[in-house]
Amino acid sequence: MSEETQATTAPSSPTYNERAQEHDYLTGLKLFVILGSLTLVTFLVLLDTSIMGTAIPRITTEFHSLSDVGWYVGAYTLASATLQPLSGKFYTHFNTKIIFLAFVFTFELGSLVCGVANSSAVLIVGRAIAGLGAAGIINGAVTILSGAVPREKSPLYTGLLIGIAQMGIVLGPLLGGVLTERATWRWCFYINIPIGCVAAFILVMIRIPEVTKKAPFSIALIRKVIPDLDLIGFALFLPAAIMFLLALQFGSGNSFSWNSGTVIGLFCGAGVLAIIFILWERRAGDKAMLPGYLLRRRVIWTSCVFAACIMCCIIVASNWVPTYFQAVKGNGPSMSGVHVLPSILGQLLFVVVSGAAVSRMGYYLPWALFSGIVTAIGNGLLSTFTASTSVATWIGYQIVLGVGRGGGLQMAMIAVQNAVLPSEYPVAIANQIFFQNLGTSIAIVICNTIFAQTLISTIPRYAPSVSPQAALEAGSGAGAVRALVPAGHKDELDGVLRAYSESLRNVFYFLVGIASLMAVASLGMGWKDVSKKVDKKTGDVVIEEKLVQGKEVGEA
Repeated sequence: MSEETQATTAPSSPTYNERAQEHDYLTGLKLFVILGSLTLVTFLVLLDTSIMGTAIPRITTEFHSLSDVGWYVGAYTLASATLQPLSGKFYTHFNTKIIFLAFVFTFELGSLVCGVANSSAVLIVGRAIAGLGAAGIINGAVTILSGAVPREKSPLYTGLLIGIAQMGIVLGPLLGGVLTERATWRWCFYINIPIGCVAAFILVMIRIPEVTKKAPFSIALIRKVIPDLDLIGFALFLPAAIMFLLALQFGSGNSFSWNSGTVIGLFCGAGVLAIIFILWERRAGDKAMLPGYLLRRRVIWTSCVFAACIMCCIIVASNWVPTYFQAVKGNGPSMSGVHVLPSILGQLLFVVVSGAAVSRMGYYLPWALFSGIVTAIGNGLLSTFTASTSVATWIGYQIVLGVGRGGGLQMAMIAVQNAVLPSEYPVAIANQIFFQNLGTSIAIVICNTIFAQTLISTIPRYAPSVSPQAALEAGSGAGAVRALVPAGHKDELDGVLRAYSESLRNVFYFLVGIASLMAVASLGMGWKDVSKKVDKKTGDVVIEEKLVQGKEVGEA
């Protein structure tokens, strides 16, 4: 087989014709219960990406760990990103229900470890364990739905699942603030356990149809599947990512300078392993951790970039905007959660509006481009926040940001779903979520580095009597920030608040760049009509084949 043919031919997998054969779909109460259970678990996974935002100031104050903030989110998203491509292959070869429940159990275990953590290090480990579990939950939920309903109905139910579950992202800061102030920040993690267990029990009790017929579990099957898992790629990627993030983390603190042997060594090690990983992935071909036959399609890779950028903008803001309200404005966790409602409501409204518009008009690209442009504007507006910003201003600016993010939140998923065959859903969706989580992991640590470095350089300028190290160790809670300055020293306190404001300003400058990249990426996502075509004679929905020998129809 020629190299050109290999580049455009998908690996052997069940075809659409096989998928379309007689299939025992779920209906009525069973379908409703399955959809509800999957939505609950997916909601918890997405909630975990943002619920810490309003809890972080309290956590950093308790553990004296402001420099670890990047890892509280980064460990979760990095672990999820690392295992994400493998999760797609697990679902392709093994029993969907068993694999899904294994991921749910791992997520619940990680949540328990976070809840009982007695140090910053244990909390980070718990976040990593929860991230490993989260890696297969969203992908698994979409895969289960693909087997539970006919293909023409799959976008509807998938939209309901993702749309409702995404409430977790937007409600995270508000719920985290209430739990932190009324109970303890530990309940941001304990809350996952009872809800997840109930959803898992329901899934155990109901039969779940498979998307395609699979071989029964056996040792022979494991031996056959192991070469497809690309464990070598996994073993190369994980340490490369960890070393890169550690280099950023160490360099941003006071323990190591950027030109220290430790930081330079970590960067070099990450670079060498990254190069080896890329070369290995090219050699592995279609069995690679990141399959080339998918990523070579323009719609797929641009959608992955878009998804990574928009999730970076959402998760970073959900962690740093509450910090502004607590550290600079002096609000408690609950009120800081209330004060981010303008962006939450704006985002939620435009998730619905954009989804309805795509269903009616059939085109997602205009909304993706709109999202990138307006999100960049919104982040630019938030970069102007200071201690004296008026209520009307921070409400209005957050609404603009929420509208921008909401307009594009579903667009990458819609683009990918309409660019692959059903048999490719698990791997395609897993790869998109991989880039989404990897981008978020890197962005969170970079933003933490930006914040810490700016704070270290501005504190001596605006509040000379305050130690930069003391500011980093104090955390970002309202009381801890104000305790840095003796009572009655208003000028010094104003200087500290100005230093925090400028540190946050640079974080939002970074997000302006990310949102601009998002707008550029949207241009490659394809001008494609994804609305349902109805046969005028029969009234039936016409499902068109989208791929021919691994290429998108109409793609050069």
